[in-house]
Amino acid sequence: MRGLDVPAKALDARALAALAANPGCRRRSILDGAGVDKAALASALGAPSGFGQSQFALTRGNAFEARVKADGGAELLRLVHSRLDPGAEPPAGAAVPDLSALGPEGRTARTALALREAVAAGGWTLLDHPMLALDVAGSLAFLEPDAVVVHPDGSWTVVEIKSFPMLDGSADPAKVGAAARQAAVYVLALEAVAARLDPVPPVRHRVLLVCPKDFSNLPTGSAVDVRKQRAVTARQLARLTRIEEIADTLPEGTCFAPDRPAEELTAAVEAVPAAYAPECLSACELAFHCRERSRAADAVTRLGRPLRAELGGLTTVEDVLAAARGDSGDPDDPAVAALRRAAALRAEALAQSVGREAALRAETRATAGREVASCR
Repeated sequence: MRGLDVPAKALDARALAALAANPGCRRRSILDGAGVDKAALASALGAPSGFGQSQFALTRGNAFEARVKADGGAELLRLVHSRLDPGAEPPAGAAVPDLSALGPEGRTARTALALREAVAAGGWTLLDHPMLALDVAGSLAFLEPDAVVVHPDGSWTVVEIKSFPMLDGSADPAKVGAAARQAAVYVLALEAVAARLDPVPPVRHRVLLVCPKDFSNLPTGSAVDVRKQRAVTARQLARLTRIEEIADTLPEGTCFAPDRPAEELTAAVEAVPAAYAPECLSACELAFHCRERSRAADAVTRLGRPLRAELGGLTTVEDVLAAARGDSGDPDDPAVAALRRAAALRAEALAQSVGREAALRAETRATAGREVASCR
């Protein structure tokens, strides 16, 4: 489906969090499940994406992560100890197992073994870039968190390292929220690993977010509770339609290879229904293409999901305007009744505004006339 000899684009936690935030989008589900490079696909469709990190941001982030994990992760472990587990023994001489193996499946198995051994050994253990697997709509996604720490009591903690600053102990709420949603995906994947052990080790729902302190390059940490994000992500992932069901509805020979002609690619993409919303612009490489199609179809989804939910069966902007004017729509429909009430209030407000403006102009003319008469 992604084309012959086209390597698969691996799913990461950021993509899974975005997919979970829009579970009704079958287009993203099938493209992510098939490992299609959506950025290359968007460029081939003539709607290149501006989504993604700059090379400078990636370089800065890698340099900061290397600093945090230097000396066997001593600073990282110190932050975990002080922010999440101050009652435990200090993490001196923590184990840092080698997680290298052949392929993602091998690394996933090696990570599971290292976690089992760490729980049995007790003490502190730092897993640097472990590999986890999570079943997503019938397709296995391999995930690589920045780090996972095993505490002396056998519990596990996810560590997220970001390069945005933490000023006076707090960071940009939007960026923290995105990091929390990403960490929630890792927590779900860790819980799947823990469920296969006996006894089941606890996976902590407070993750450690590590960022530069103020305007320096010194790391600082903050505990972030991801229970809400974890519950939402689990529920949304469970709602995803299985990839096989979506694939069965597509025409025979559907292919998303970026080297195909633009007309053929457009037909293939349009064969899968999308659920575009403005939030897609910050989360999906195909957002510009889907926005153009949404505008062409006059769909209300381009105005946002909350508004779409309020409008019920009114799916186009023209339907909404016609219902507000009274030209169509069932008067007993709460959405239609609310639109007509809003239209009436708007007309009343405009009429009052026009009346006030006319009165003001008349008063101005009268004042000017009096002033002219007094001058004479």
